[in-house]
Order: sequence, then structure tokens, then C-alpha cells
Amino acid sequence: MGMTNGPETKQRRMRATQACAVLFLVALGASPVVVTGAVTPPAEPVSGQRSQLPRVRPLPGGIPAAPLLPPVASIPVAPLGFTPPGALYLGQRNSLVTLDFVDEDRLLFTFRVPGLLRRSALADQPNRDDQRQIRAVVLRLPSGSIETETIWTVHDRARYLWMLKDGHFLLRDGDSVEQGNASLDLKPLLHFPGPVEWLELDPGERFLVSNSREPVAAAAKPGDVDSPSTASAEVTVDGVDSEARQEAKPEIVVRILRRESGQVLLVSRVRSLLHLPINSEGYVEALRTRGIGWTLNLNYFTGGSRILGQVDSTCAPQLDFQTEKQILVTACGLNGERRLVAMSTDGQIVWQDESPATSVWPVVVRSANGERLAEETLVSSHAISAYAPMDQGDIRGQAVRVIDGASGELLMESPASPAFDVGGNVALSPSGRKLAVLNNGALQVFDLPAGAASSSPASGQNVHSTIAQ
Repeated sequence: MGMTNGPETKQRRMRATQACAVLFLVALGASPVVVTGAVTPPAEPVSGQRSQLPRVRPLPGGIPAAPLLPPVASIPVAPLGFTPPGALYLGQRNSLVTLDFVDEDRLLFTFRVPGLLRRSALADQPNRDDQRQIRAVVLRLPSGSIETETIWTVHDRARYLWMLKDGHFLLRDGDSVEQGNASLDLKPLLHFPGPVEWLELDPGERFLVSNSREPVAAAAKPGDVDSPSTASAEVTVDGVDSEARQEAKPEIVVRILRRESGQVLLVSRVRSLLHLPINSEGYVEALRTRGIGWTLNLNYFTGGSRILGQVDSTCAPQLDFQTEKQILVTACGLNGERRLVAMSTDGQIVWQDESPATSVWPVVVRSANGERLAEETLVSSHAISAYAPMDQGDIRGQAVRVIDGASGELLMESPASPAFDVGGNVALSPSGRKLAVLNNGALQVFDLPAGAASSSPASGQNVHSTIAQ
């Protein structure tokens, strides 16, 4: 799902998340502490010496000719009913497949089934053009035998499935979220007053962040998630005065909920989809300074905030919690190169990896424990910029690279085919020890090598909190 990343949008997100922090804090029963003026920067190393940043590790460019390791299992997908999508889908950012480990020995593979929908599926559905059938199969490893299977009907083309670390998953369709299990049994979990357009979870999966489209005039129905006044926020957007906001209320509603109970801890109206990277302690935001500089600020739900460091990026950096205590920053360089930076919540830069400018539209998949990351990118025939845009003919294919979450070390690379511009064709097992890739007509499963444990944050490596491009 695309989200705009311009400066104005970033300012809106900053204001929204600032309101989120206070309300979330109140909902958790803590006393908010409003911090004004300067915040305390990260402490220098005990030695008083400014330590060197971890070196920038260049990642390979291009598409690997073959997987770096031989697969331990290869499951043909044609017998499952999968057919590659046509080239016209590339660039439309549609979610067409999902691939996830249910556990270390089972895969959940879902994909769009081409063809007409049954007439019963079309009844009383206003957006029939976007409806599609999704086939879901649970496969036993290494044999690839089908353990269970079903067909779902979904009503848009955005991401529809989020895997949970306990073998369950969330299935989003329209205004509903259901929870499924390894037997593909579904039970209702949440119902919203309008279509849900995005979901995300904290690393511990205690909290669920939802973005839903709810016109002000739309009335909530019995059973809909609540919008309690005690958890509501009035967010000032782009200097619009209060009277103007009342006349044109934003339609996007952001909520933070407890996943297990559905209790709404925060509800706020914003003008665009809001990515809110949270852990159990707070949220992190990127605040623009001067030029291409951004300050990373960690805001605690228990009150107060702390600057983690600086990052130079020509695009708004993407921030995500890799684990409860480590943040992954995706930044853009001056020449189109892209940098992955792992930063601890203590403000330490743990590692930095850099991809060439021909690697575009990155998607990062993490193992449930955060120990491994799989980055997949489309590979273009040239560096992409405002002066050299990309079209379908420039896409050469898709590459997958597995990175050790503690050290940034490259562990594995493989091609992926066909290419999917929003991902969904790569999975890491809960332990991070196995990789699955849809490639060359099969689901290929690999055993991954051990990483370099000596490079983890716990090793006592001295690093400081400024990211230099």
C-alpha cells in the first residue's frame, strides 16, 4: 500500500503522533509528562572519546543468477493452482500473494485465483470490480503435502493478511478483521465503521494500529469498534483553523487497540494514512531539520522523549521497530542509493548496509523474533530519479537478500520470480533459521547459516548516534 512521504505529509504525521503519545499514555493509566524545550541527547561513550560509526557494508546489486544456497525443499506451485500474474500488474502495487511460515514445519501460501467470481459472491457488493478470490493452502515441509485449503473472497486489492508469531493470522477484508489459525478456520475479531485500509502491530503483538476510512456522517453500527471520547484527539493539520476542520473533517481514522480485547486506546482523525512505529514503551518519529537532515526522536508513553540521533536522507526515512529494542531506518542517499540502518533504543548505531541506486521499492520482512531480515527489491536497468523515472520495461526482476539482524551481515541471496512490487513472495520462519521464496515456479525453502553473534548490541561495541551519509 503506497503512502506519500512528502514534507507536508511528514509534518501531519508528526502532529498526529504527538497527540497519539499523550492519549495512549492516558489510556494506559500513566501520568503524562509534557516535555518542552531541549531534550537530553544520548550520552557519549564512557571513555569520553567519540567512537567511529560502524562501517557501511555495501550489499550486492543486480539479480543473483541462482540462490546462494541449495534449497532443502522445492514445492511446485502450478499443481496448487497458482499461475503467474500478467506483466500489466507490475507497478500497480496490488497485493497478489502472501507467503508465511505457520511454524518451522508449515507454510501458508495464498494467491489470487484468476477467473470470474461466483454470482453469489457478487450479490449486494457495490465494489465488484475489485473483488477477487484468494486460494489459501497450508503446506507441510519438506514434502509440500497439502494439510488444509480453502477459498476466500476479498473486496479490494490491498494487503489482506498479517501473520502472527503464534501461528495465527489476521485477515482484513473491507470493514472487518478476522483471526485465523493453521486449520484456516476464521472467527470475527474486529468490525469497523468503515473500510480498513491498513494494519500494523508492535513487535510484541500486544497492540494493533488501524487506519480506516470513516466519513464523519457514517453512523457506527452495533458491534463496531468504539471511538471513546476519552481516547479521542483533535489534531491540527497544516494550520487549518478549528472551524475549517469542522467543515471538512478528515476521513481517515487512526486507532490503537489492544489486540486481544479490542479495547480502543486511541482514536484520531488524520488527512492521510499514518504509519505509527510503536513498541510497548512508545513511538519513534523522524523530525525534519535542515536540508536533508532528520532527527530521530523516541517518545515514551510514560512521559518524556529522547533524541536518538541524526540521519541524512533525501526522502522521508521509513522507521520500523525490528525488535522491542531495535529500530530499522530505511534512508535515501544523494545519488539514489538506499541505506538500511539498525539503531538501538539506547541511541546506538548497530550496523549500516547500503544498496545501489538500481535497487528500488524495498520491502523488508522480519522473522518473528527479529533476528533475521529479508529485504526484497525490484532491480532496475538504471538508477531511478525525478529525471530518470522507471517504467515496466526498466524492471529486470527481483532480488532477495537475508541480513542478520544483530550484525547486518549478508547471509543469503536469491532471485525471486515472478516479481511482485509489494512483496508477499518471501518469508522467514519464526526462529529466523529458514527462508522461503517463490522462485522459478516453486516455493524454495532454505536452511540459513548462523550469523555473527559477536556483532550484536550486547557485545559492548562502542558506537554513537549520528548516521553519516
